[in-house]
Amino acid sequence: MTNPLQELSAWREAARGGKEPEPDAMIVATATPEGAPSARVVLCRGIDEGVCFYTNYDSRKGGELARNAKASAVFFWPTFGRQVRLEGTVAKVSVAESDRYFHSRPRGHQLGAWASPQSQPIKSLDEVMHRHAELTAKYEGQEVPRPPHWGGYRLTPHRVELWQAGENRLHSRRVFTREGEGWREELLGP
Repeated sequence: MTNPLQELSAWREAARGGKEPEPDAMIVATATPEGAPSARVVLCRGIDEGVCFYTNYDSRKGGELARNAKASAVFFWPTFGRQVRLEGTVAKVSVAESDRYFHSRPRGHQLGAWASPQSQPIKSLDEVMHRHAELTAKYEGQEVPRPPHWGGYRLTPHRVELWQAGENRLHSRRVFTREGEGWREELLGP
C-alpha cells in the first residue's frame, strides 16, 4: 500500500532538484479554539511520520497550537504542477531534535531566535536589530544555546491529498486517510 508521506518526500526532493525557488516552503494553517483560521508560509525541515517545522513557541502559531493542536499544511510546486495537502494533529518535537536543528542553522539565525519577540508588537525593527547586535557580542566565540521558547513541531497527518495537474483541468487527486498503521487511498474528482 502506498505511503503518501514517502511520495511527498519524493516530490519534495524532485522540487529541490528542479527549478522551484522555495521547494521547502509550505503554508501552515492553525486556528483558535473558536475556529478562527490563520495561515502563513514556513519551511519544512523534515518528513518522517509527519512534516516538521521550527518556530518561536510564543508566536501566534505557537499560541494557537498550544490551545488547538490541529493544523493543515499545503505544499505547492507550480513548476511541476503538484500540490500536497495535509490535515492532522501537531505536537512539539523532542528537545534533542530541536537542539540538533537549532545548531545546524546559520549563527545569525540562531541569534535571531533570541533577538526577535516573534509575533509580538515592537516599537521598531531597529530595536530588534540592536538586540541582535548585543547578542552577537555576548556570544562571541561561544556556542549559542537554543532558546527555551524556540523549537520544532511535527504535523502528523490523518489525511493527505496528492494533486497532480492534468490537461483540461482534469487533475489527478489521490486522497489518503489513515487507518490504523496504514492508509486507505481514494480518487477524487478533479
